[in-house]
Amino acid sequence: MSRVVHVAVGVIVGKDGAILIAKRPDKTHQGGLWEFPGGKVEQGETLFDALKRELYEELAIEVIATEPLIKIRHDYGDKVVLLDVHKVKHFSGQPQGNEGQPIRWVAPAALHEYEFPAANRPIITAINIPQQLLITGGFTGLTDFLTRIESALQQGIRLVQLRLQKSEAIPNLVEPIAELCKRYSAKLSINTSPQVFANLSASFNCGLHLNSSHLLGCNKRPVNSSVLLGASCHTKKDIKHAEKVGVDYICLSPVSATASHPDQHGMGWDAFRSLAENATIPVYALGGMTESDLAVAIECGAQGIAAISEWW
Repeated sequence: MSRVVHVAVGVIVGKDGAILIAKRPDKTHQGGLWEFPGGKVEQGETLFDALKRELYEELAIEVIATEPLIKIRHDYGDKVVLLDVHKVKHFSGQPQGNEGQPIRWVAPAALHEYEFPAANRPIITAINIPQQLLITGGFTGLTDFLTRIESALQQGIRLVQLRLQKSEAIPNLVEPIAELCKRYSAKLSINTSPQVFANLSASFNCGLHLNSSHLLGCNKRPVNSSVLLGASCHTKKDIKHAEKVGVDYICLSPVSATASHPDQHGMGWDAFRSLAENATIPVYALGGMTESDLAVAIECGAQGIAAISEWW
């Protein structure tokens, strides 16, 4: 069995929101590819101390404050790495390639244009999706529906999942909600089957969200890599299947009991942490979530929280 190499990784965010990346030396493992800076956690070191040491050695910056982003375990065949990724929100100094490595500031949306090691791909997804995900709830008509969504967008929501009881109503709502989300630079995802999604106009630039039944019915990724793909998961088995299919992120539920399903007991934060920290893709905590749960969710390994009533 391969030894696991624990690596502290820093996603360094500049004042303008750009992300710092560095190029690996040609002669190293995964050489010639771009990466997020960091290095191995030495025995007895805390993650923060390792990240602080590595980024000072590599880039001549002093790390001041970080926030958990994602953990990724990846088997390259010749080695297994555990990437412990933290967002570096505050630092001092001017980054420079101390070891002669090229460095570059890149807009988050442009990171896909660079060639990274395979294990870094979920990090790029985590950088490009927000911490809050709104799932649409009940409404009385189109005006009420759009008013509720716009109110959430005005509060800062930047990822909306359109979930309806009747899938035949989806085509009539996609265009107005897509235009509204575009106005606020928000992403829109449609909760439906791959078959219904395939019949929607590609011009709306929407993502697809699979419920657990639709997820388990897929044996491969049902959309191309340019389409944001999410899925609903409830168990470790669901998560593993989502990873196999190539899902970009998941909503893991229920964390707590909800008003819509009061008879279902939540898994609690300890169980959520165990599942989220072993996932290789970003995870949203779902089920009874409020804004006050966001910090706890992130500390437990989540990308953020997903909710209906909190923002609807």
